[in-house]
Amino acid sequence: MGKVQGEGDYQSAKKFDDDEAAFVRSGRVDQAARDAEPKSQVEADEMKKAEEAGKSRSRGEDVSSRKPASSADRKARTGAK
Repeated sequence: MGKVQGEGDYQSAKKFDDDEAAFVRSGRVDQAARDAEPKSQVEADEMKKAEEAGKSRSRGEDVSSRKPASSADRKARTGAK
């Protein structure tokens, strides 16, 4: 298969997937998450502002990527018995 650049850059996508899987297996995820926490209230406020700015330009959640909800999940959300 030839190399396709742009959205279909298969070689880069495979490298990303492989690197991501290796990182998860490395056991460094929890430490990386702690390292990414805001160091001050100012930094926390900046992160929240950036998140809100990103969400304001979003088209919303891609619901097609979610697993179908089970009947128990639906009942829990709606309060049904």
